[in-house]
Amino acid sequence: MPVFSCGGMRYQHKWQDLPQKEVPFDNQANLEATIRRSLDVGINHIETARGYGSSEMQLGEILPKLPREKLIVQTKISPSADAEAFRRTFDQSLSYLKLDYVDLLGLHGINTPELLEHSLRPGGCLEVAQQLQAQGKVRFIGFSTHASPSTISQAIATDAFDYINLHWYYINQTNWQAIAAANRHDMGVFIISPSNKGGMLENPPQRLVDLCAPLSPMVFNDLFCLSHPQIHTLSVGAARPQDFDEHLKTLDLLDRADEILPPIIQRLEQAIVDQFGEAWAKTWQVGLPSYDQTPGNINIPVILMLRNLAIAYGMIDYGKMRYNMLTNAGHWFPGANALRTTELDLRSSLTNSPHSEKIPEALMDAHRLLSGEAVKRLSQQ
Repeated sequence: MPVFSCGGMRYQHKWQDLPQKEVPFDNQANLEATIRRSLDVGINHIETARGYGSSEMQLGEILPKLPREKLIVQTKISPSADAEAFRRTFDQSLSYLKLDYVDLLGLHGINTPELLEHSLRPGGCLEVAQQLQAQGKVRFIGFSTHASPSTISQAIATDAFDYINLHWYYINQTNWQAIAAANRHDMGVFIISPSNKGGMLENPPQRLVDLCAPLSPMVFNDLFCLSHPQIHTLSVGAARPQDFDEHLKTLDLLDRADEILPPIIQRLEQAIVDQFGEAWAKTWQVGLPSYDQTPGNINIPVILMLRNLAIAYGMIDYGKMRYNMLTNAGHWFPGANALRTTELDLRSSLTNSPHSEKIPEALMDAHRLLSGEAVKRLSQQ
């Protein structure tokens, strides 16, 4: 695996299937130019999903023209209660891609205990994937996840998967224990959307630019992630050929990460202290309940994180984008926003937090700062 992957959810024409003849010429040309640029710079892992609309079908117009042995092609299929439907969906993906096999098949979005059960039960989606593997249509099997740490840990502990796609980057390191577990099980670790979900780093606020200097926030985040040998590849969700360029600046810095990163990390940590005080900066996450253990399903850890980032780093736009997805994105970004904080009694769910008295007001402050029009996932738009 290369240390960067070419993610396939931003260059396709639509989030729905459509005939190839309806794809505009310039969109298909841009996609093909993006793939060729990816290969030119050594990024031979092309990652897509059945849920990415026309992505697979459009990739099927170029991938068969390229040397197959030089490609690592990954698609992802969402698990469901109907394992035969999972098989039919995979067949559709392979037909769209116009390939005889995929190198990597991911069970897409094992985000809840129910979806994990659909995957693992006898006769379930994992068993189908293993049958496809035995037939030579799949080489390796993994899963992608936006789940709670406990659900991710359960999936890893089965020892049934070769790799995992999950979120982890500088601003949100919650899943580190899952990464450590994946390493113990000899799994590949692929980081989802380190730049966009990791802070909308393609368009960072000036405050964050200043804190990350002399690196750009994108290069800092890439270098931070790749300085951990437990992480093997980062997704680059390229929408055009030049979108790889900033990421590639990271490669010449890898051997100097121990020298370059500490002063930037120190500035970032101090910015939190300066805004909120040392006690909050060091312990705000301690004892927080998960959204499903909180009245009204309020996602307290995520809301407080977004407030911290907005105030200390100027990441208002990112905070609004993520905050207003709460209650609207289902199990892909679960939990509710802080709108109902004043209606609900949160005391029992905050008994383990050293900041239990401050948190309700912090939640309301976050709502005042970040609330706006509801935001949908890209695939819902």
